[in-house]
Amino acid sequence: MDGLMQNVPLTVDRIIDHAASWHGAREIVSRDAEGRVTRSSYADVHADAKRVSNALAAEGITPGDRVATMAWNGARHLAAWYGAAGMGAVLHTLNPRLFLEQIAYIANHAGDRLLIADPATAELVEQLLSQVPSIEKVIFFCNAASMPQTSFAATAFDDWIAGQPAEYAWGGFDENAACGLCYTSGTTGNPKGVLYSHRSNYIHALMTLQRDALALSARDTVLLVVPMYHANAWGVVYSAPAVGAKLVLPGQRMDGESIYNLIEQEGVTYSAAVPTVWQMLLTYMQENGKRFTTLERVTIGGSACPESIIRTFRDDYGVDVIQGWGMTETSPLGTVSVPNATVAAKSGPEQMAYKLKQGRLLCGLEMKLVDDAGNRVPHDGKTPGRLMVKGPTIAGAYYGGEGGEVLDAEGFFDTGDVSTIDAEGYMQITDRAKDVVKSGGEWISSIEIENIAMGHDAVANAAVVGIAHPKWDERPILLCQLKPGANASADDLKSFLDGKIARWWMPDDVLFVADIPLGPTGKIDKKAIRAGLEGYQLPFEVTR
Repeated sequence: MDGLMQNVPLTVDRIIDHAASWHGAREIVSRDAEGRVTRSSYADVHADAKRVSNALAAEGITPGDRVATMAWNGARHLAAWYGAAGMGAVLHTLNPRLFLEQIAYIANHAGDRLLIADPATAELVEQLLSQVPSIEKVIFFCNAASMPQTSFAATAFDDWIAGQPAEYAWGGFDENAACGLCYTSGTTGNPKGVLYSHRSNYIHALMTLQRDALALSARDTVLLVVPMYHANAWGVVYSAPAVGAKLVLPGQRMDGESIYNLIEQEGVTYSAAVPTVWQMLLTYMQENGKRFTTLERVTIGGSACPESIIRTFRDDYGVDVIQGWGMTETSPLGTVSVPNATVAAKSGPEQMAYKLKQGRLLCGLEMKLVDDAGNRVPHDGKTPGRLMVKGPTIAGAYYGGEGGEVLDAEGFFDTGDVSTIDAEGYMQITDRAKDVVKSGGEWISSIEIENIAMGHDAVANAAVVGIAHPKWDERPILLCQLKPGANASADDLKSFLDGKIARWWMPDDVLFVADIPLGPTGKIDKKAIRAGLEGYQLPFEVTR
């Protein structure tokens, strides 16, 4: 027997329709590369998105065609996002921080027909066009006066949509139709495309709005620091309009001073970013004696958050830090570290141990841990296993069939993370499967050592990698980037780690470097670190 409820397709155009109808006057604030701040609203973006749909149709774009953007966060980008998706095209976000060869591979693999780009990427676009013959037209997110000088034909976004009607019949397609395309960063092998559906994005928005997730409301002012080209913009481009939160889009300027000024000027209550961004913000505030007046909570994801960042936000500024875990293939949010009743009843120091974990599973998803043979391992908070996930917001395959079959016999996706799950259901990432240090048949968590090392007063950033060892297979070494003007020795760092990690986890060497290389999404680039250590020899033998 079927239920007797209305069958309304879950397509994302309904989200921006709702925002325009019921929160139309709510502000959207954008900052461009020159620092100029412009103000619009959900009603304005909705109208521009309709104009984008008409402009795309005039270019011959049809449902299923890929429309690429390569830009930072701004209201024009948001209008293009919904304008493409609303008319059935696939919005493909390109990351301008990738190498040219990677961007060209991705755009060719996707078969992008149009490219709408930030003016700051004009030189990159010029190099790209000769390598991606499928791109038929280039539009820059600006007005005519701000158009960059180029040797190729291009159109200003404002001119492109000018004169187009602010009406377009959105939807009319299946909720399982493709909506967005985002490629993994390709740390091993070529990047792979994750093809989101309208249904998966809609469901993900509802999941993230739970109180034990991002908990956004119409009373929030949301600063979307995470780039819109990264991991589906963490879904905030859907969740914020869904509740009518004021949305602040910071553009390209991500330094501590610029982020702080936006937070204070716009009364931001909530924000989301990777740890490196928050570290820059906190450093700026500490050096300049700044305080927050409105910020209540931040979500940190992308990589594990050092305890020092959580404590500084909480103890010095009264801001709650919420860790989240996810990946491009999970839409991206999968777990959030918000206390359950048992953890909330614990003391502050006891709760910190849970804040350092990546958290509890969102409703609608399933999760398990397995060993290398595929056997489930216990949820005892100690036994590590490969993290496997399943649900309506989880990738079931990669675009174009890349990577072959990605699900196990039970339909679970292998995240590539090594994790533990405790009795309260808190998941903690101990490493990426490719980064875990395997020593003497046991696993050493590089992430745990890194986060502890980051607690040293002199350390700005830290990375741990495994080095081949004739007896133990691998041994860990620690690379440290010191804070400006700070000094520390290898013995200082080892003394600091002593008693905080197992004796046999102690790094065999500590190297001090000018910079820890970061990838295009702000994560530590261990592939680059390993390449830079080619020929390195461990200084001595270690016995256990």
